[in-house]
Amino acid sequence: MNSSYTGRVIIQAGGRGTRLAPYTTVLPKPLMPVDERPILEIMIRQLVSQGFDRITITLGYLGALIMAVLGDGRRLGASIEYVHETDPRGTIGAVTLVEDLDEPFLVMNGDLLTDFDYRDFMDAHLKDGAALSVGVYQKSVPISLGVFDLAQGDRIVGFREKPTIALPCSMGIYAFDPSLLELIPPSGNFGFDNLMHVCLARDVHVRAHVFDGIWLDIGRPEDYSSATNLFQEYRERLLPEERTPLRVAK
Repeated sequence: MNSSYTGRVIIQAGGRGTRLAPYTTVLPKPLMPVDERPILEIMIRQLVSQGFDRITITLGYLGALIMAVLGDGRRLGASIEYVHETDPRGTIGAVTLVEDLDEPFLVMNGDLLTDFDYRDFMDAHLKDGAALSVGVYQKSVPISLGVFDLAQGDRIVGFREKPTIALPCSMGIYAFDPSLLELIPPSGNFGFDNLMHVCLARDVHVRAHVFDGIWLDIGRPEDYSSATNLFQEYRERLLPEERTPLRVAK
């Protein structure tokens, strides 16, 4: 890693997690337990093990609970700071609330179960010189219908019954050059989709970092229900440094 890089990470944890209701009516999504650990704790342990220990968490819905559980991060070997969204800023907008972003930094969603190599990701980002790097995962999407292959004249030349296709999807993990902050409005809701549209319209250098390991976004009930089994099966890959489970800070 570049010797001037301090391992700074921004974790977006301000969303309401509406797709996981009713669970998230009492618990913010980043604190949803996976094998008795908050998924956000698992993520922070992974980051620390790879040298990313300066972490800022953006808070909104039920943010006080996240602060109560994680505290200042010392129990996890990290230094954790918090910023608060007074109004929802979207998946990218809250980055502008963080001060002193004067070198490349990581941005990520707070609900990911993955064995992603963040160090390799940042090294590749710095080497490439991109303004934005995006973790990309080939997501298998089942189609529950018969699908045709069409030629000219509307002639059917092929048929597949209920195929599964793979699409390159955003993993919710990004590397930012500080210059990218100029593209983010200082107020209002601004998501990753908005950022991509702006970058493409302005021909900003955006790099895809294709990943083929373990990745799960627990935002949907069907994904959350499988998260514990996935964690137990790949525990050593997902939690390389076993430590005493985190307790509520007093």
